[in-house]
Amino acid sequence: MRTLYHLWMSPFCRKARIFLGEKRLEHELRIENIWERREEFLALNPAGTVPALVEIDGTAISGADVICEFLDEVHDDPPLIGRTPVIRAEVRRLTNWFDEKFNREVTDNLVGEKLLKRFLGQGEPKGARIRAGHANIHMHLNYVSFLVERRRWLAGDDFSMADVAAAAHLSCVDYLGDVPWEDHPEARDWYARVKSRPSMRSVLSDRMPGFPPPRHYADLDF
Repeated sequence: MRTLYHLWMSPFCRKARIFLGEKRLEHELRIENIWERREEFLALNPAGTVPALVEIDGTAISGADVICEFLDEVHDDPPLIGRTPVIRAEVRRLTNWFDEKFNREVTDNLVGEKLLKRFLGQGEPKGARIRAGHANIHMHLNYVSFLVERRRWLAGDDFSMADVAAAAHLSCVDYLGDVPWEDHPEARDWYARVKSRPSMRSVLSDRMPGFPPPRHYADLDF
């Protein structure tokens, strides 16, 4: 069976997990404590990062974008990166928006400071970064609302890698209860549709030891 090496609260690992679920590909999840620098894992991925996917034939593929692009080429039903060049460009643009801009302005400031620092013993969270994350998320949710008011999904008529990337990041922040859904009903309705997809079940079942999520986290009706 193919194996995905991952960490619970990594949005990039969640992106690969949701993608595998959308492709309906059986896989095993293995937590990889990348700070241990295991020789066996470094042989699979010399960069020592997750996610890393090992295919049934032993082929090792590293990095969320690389994994998703590979899976979409090899298993093209359903297509998650778009059916035309224009749609594929829009899917990749929005994917980059969440993996780069949202990650830098929101995920790192909230999940990184409030959860991962404590879990990894990296010191006290920085209040200025947390405040920045809380302020920045409103702009991103406004943009999600703008998109879904004009399209069925973020990049167009079809569910795509853009929705996967956005949901991966927002699910991590939502684990902290830090997504102001009540201020952004259109974005909330979009996320409710994403949460109801079978590919999200694994993600929504995640629990960090000693850090329970809010009650609505796995509630499909919020």
